[in-house]
Amino acid sequence: MTTQDIQAPTLDQIPAAAREELARFFDARRDQVAAIGAPVTRAVSHLESFVLDGGKRIRPLYAWAGFVGGGGLETDEDPTAMLRAAAALEFIQGCALIHDDIIDASDTRRGNPTVHRAVEAVHRESSWTGDPAHFGESVAILVGDLALVWAEDMLLDSGLSVAALQRAREPWRAMRTEVIGGQLLDITLEATADEDVALADSVNRFKTAAYTIERPLHLGAAIAGADQQTIDAFRGYGRDIGIAFQLRDDELGVYGDPAVTGKPAGDDLREGKRTVLLATALQRADERDPAAAAELRRGIGATSDPAAIARLAEIITETGAVAALEERIAALTASGLEHLAAAGTSPEVTATLTDLAHRATARRR
Repeated sequence: MTTQDIQAPTLDQIPAAAREELARFFDARRDQVAAIGAPVTRAVSHLESFVLDGGKRIRPLYAWAGFVGGGGLETDEDPTAMLRAAAALEFIQGCALIHDDIIDASDTRRGNPTVHRAVEAVHRESSWTGDPAHFGESVAILVGDLALVWAEDMLLDSGLSVAALQRAREPWRAMRTEVIGGQLLDITLEATADEDVALADSVNRFKTAAYTIERPLHLGAAIAGADQQTIDAFRGYGRDIGIAFQLRDDELGVYGDPAVTGKPAGDDLREGKRTVLLATALQRADERDPAAAAELRRGIGATSDPAAIARLAEIITETGAVAALEERIAALTASGLEHLAAAGTSPEVTATLTDLAHRATARRR
């Protein structure tokens, strides 16, 4: 019996279905966690809220699209097992975001307190001993570690065949190394004030594009047993759309509405993020207005004053870097869709991935 004989969810049902699988996973681990101790239960509750109460489940959706587009529904792989494997990506996302918020000293995520700030508040309100901030960061680090461990558990216990799990090894292994490597690259560029556009591009590729779109598609297609041509086409789409998505996010980090981003206006400028947008602006300012370049360098990561942040954003716009970013986003979106056309997927998958590409790269401020 093939999976055509089993009722599989449609693409638009995947986000909700993935959440249900994640909720079942938490329920299955509840007794084990409780046996360790009440403090662990409290800590895991923060992870549970973070994973279940926010996010668009975009990674499980891309993994499922890769599976369906790679012919997975015409194989003997259990679609429910594939759904569990796709949902496991949310734990990797949870780990990455929780740790990223600690690294960036962020106070909010998705409009709510970050995990380390929420735990810090509990410590302070309970009048426990020690430094509340240190305790909050310590718990959040361990909670993020647990999310990474549980991602592996959820994949391996998904019910996929041994052969499918073996095929999943390459994208799964690469994805985890890439996202951590991208984060390491990101913080190093920030610390060294590196202005290399190529290195900033590498951050976009490995910190975001690879584990958000490219590798989830690769994972789903590999589990389906898709041919190399299909996998290559999916990866090309994922790489280009993923980078375009991050470039758009870079723009939002400077000009975004807090109601949209869930973070203060100009947050990237405040934190001193070394983005492609900033590197391009500095490069152009050096050529055309050295005084503006010097002002930009002095201000990046060195001020929280709203007026000063607004002035830095104005300088970036005046260099033409934003317009150049828009041109590049448009070109990457077009090339990504060309890769998708080469994949020759079903009309449903093609339509969904096309829509996702446009939504991921559209202006949102």
